Amino acid sequence: MTEKFIFEDERRDMARVAHLFFDRDRTNVAGGNISEKSFDYGDIHIEAGHPYIIMTPTMMSEAWFGDLEAAQILVVDLETGKKIDGAGRLTREINLHEEAYRADPNITVVYHSHAPKSMFWATIGQDEPNVTEITRVQLGLGNIKCLPYREACTKDLADIVYEELKARNGQVDNMFLLNSHGVLITSNDLHRAAMTLETSEWNAEIAYKEAIFKKLGLIDSYKSCGEDIK
Repeated sequence: MTEKFIFEDERRDMARVAHLFFDRDRTNVAGGNISEKSFDYGDIHIEAGHPYIIMTPTMMSEAWFGDLEAAQILVVDLETGKKIDGAGRLTREINLHEEAYRADPNITVVYHSHAPKSMFWATIGQDEPNVTEITRVQLGLGNIKCLPYREACTKDLADIVYEELKARNGQVDNMFLLNSHGVLITSNDLHRAAMTLETSEWNAEIAYKEAIFKKLGLIDSYKSCGEDIK
């Protein structure tokens, strides 16, 4: 029987999610990255209770079109930022993930994407109206805020993400827009984060159509769950 490599099950799952969501047009060849925090990987330990993240490598979209093997998913020491396993290089956007984990210890998944319909709202620098029942009620995302523009991969962008999460007072499931850049989703479950990305793309398109109806005077406000919303 072949011995498993470290975090094998989690890395296989992440590779599958990355591939499926690239094929579903939930990011583009310009990037996107996913990470998940863990404290344990079976019988092999560097330090009990020590935090690690598993994470997609840089160029996962540009070079691999999301079609990754589990061994390409990286294992990173969260405290030092050092890669300890995986066939690939760390993305420069790891600072976004590190600051999200630092902001709230209950966050265990960070999902960054260039989802095209949400990118419409991010590019115009406006909050995305939250109008669908699943995003508004079942996922409880609240206001889908667009953060002020900060250049990609910079400490300024990582810092503004940290401050936004701290201000949410322990809310684990979050989605917000990175101005002109994409979306950032946090959760404590990879599949829940993927669900948020999938359903928020539907929400972005429906909100866009409601915005057109508002401009045409066919409705006087955004509509959701049988009531008017701002």
